[in-house]
Amino acid sequence: MAAPGSSAIVVGGGFFGASVAVHLASFLDRVVLLEREPELLARASFANQARIHNGYHYPRSVLTAHRSRLNFDRFLQAYPRAVVSDFSKYYAVARRFSAVTAAQFRAFCERIGAPLSPAPRAVISLFDPDLVEAVFEVRELAFDARVLREDLHGALDAARVEVRRSAEVARVLQAPDGGGGLRVELRGGEAVEARSVFNCTYAGLNELLSASGLPLIPLRYEAAELALVQIPPPLQRAGVTVMCGPFFSVMPFPPRGAHALSHVRYTPHYAWSAGERAPPRPPGPSRFTHMVKDAARFLPGLQDARYLDSLWETKTILPSSEVDDSRPILFKAHHGLRGFFCVMGGKIDNVFDVLQELDALRARGELS
Repeated sequence: MAAPGSSAIVVGGGFFGASVAVHLASFLDRVVLLEREPELLARASFANQARIHNGYHYPRSVLTAHRSRLNFDRFLQAYPRAVVSDFSKYYAVARRFSAVTAAQFRAFCERIGAPLSPAPRAVISLFDPDLVEAVFEVRELAFDARVLREDLHGALDAARVEVRRSAEVARVLQAPDGGGGLRVELRGGEAVEARSVFNCTYAGLNELLSASGLPLIPLRYEAAELALVQIPPPLQRAGVTVMCGPFFSVMPFPPRGAHALSHVRYTPHYAWSAGERAPPRPPGPSRFTHMVKDAARFLPGLQDARYLDSLWETKTILPSSEVDDSRPILFKAHHGLRGFFCVMGGKIDNVFDVLQELDALRARGELS
C-alpha cells in the first residue's frame, strides 16, 4: 500500500498516463502507474493515425493549430527515435464541400507560420482536377508507437515509477483513515493509496467515474475504424489529407510497415454520449471498401490499395470539438474528490499542455 504522503497513482498506461507518471516522479517521492492491459501504449496510443501534428489539420481552430505548431518541435526533441520522416506529406483542398478554399488554407498556414509550398507537378497529376482545387506539400511527420513505448519504458524505469500492468482499477474513493489521501481499489480485492490520483484512461474516463460514484464528464464517443492498407506506387512514400470536410486521410503507419486510411464519414461506425450504452467492440464489419472507393475519386491511384487489417478503438471527443474541430486538453482538478484529477488529450502533442497544467498545480501547492 502506497503511503498517502508525497505520492501519486496514475490510472491508465497510454502515452498520456505514462508521460504524466514520469513528470510526477520528477518531484514526488513515489508514483504508481496502473494499466489494465498486459502492455503499455496498447490501445488508443497505438490505434491512431500516428500523426505528429504541425497545425495544418485545424483551419477552423486557430488556437489548436497554434498549440500544435508550438508542440511540434517539442515532440521531435523529446522523442527523436520515434519520429518517422522518410515520406512526403501533402494536403489537398477539395473543390466542393470543403470548409476552406485553397486561398484560405494558404492564408491560414501563413498566419500560424506553418510551412507549405505547391506540390510538385508529378504529384498534382495524381489527383482528379475536377474534385481537387490545389495540392500543397507540407511538413508533417509520423511516429512509431513501438519505439515510443520503448522510450517511455526507459523513462519510467529511470524515474523509478512503479509500473503495474494487467492491473484493472475498480473504483477510487476517499481513504478510510481520514488523512486526506485517496484509495484505489483493484479488481481482485487489492488496494493502493496515495495523496493524488490521476485518471488518464481516455475512453475509460467516465467508466471509472461511474464506478466510483463521481459525476460524469460530458463526452462523446465514436467506435472508430482505421483501415491498414498497402499503398501502390507512386504513393508508397507519401501521406495525403484532403481538406476540410467529409474526406479522407492516409498516413504511414510505421509499426506495421503500412498506411492507415481514415475517412471522416466512414471511420466512425457508431457514436454515443456519456451515460449511454456503448456498442459491441469491434462494431464491424470493415468499411474499407467505402473508404477506398470514395478516396479514389480524389486520388485515383488509391483504387489499387490492398486491405490488410483494421484497427478498432473508441475515439473520445469533447462536445466543443464537434463544433469547431478544436482539440483542447481536458484537465479537471479535484473532480468529485480532493486530489482526484481527470486528464485527456485529443492528439499526441497535447501531452505538453498537460505537463504544463501539472507544473501549474505544483506551483499552487496542490501537488507536493
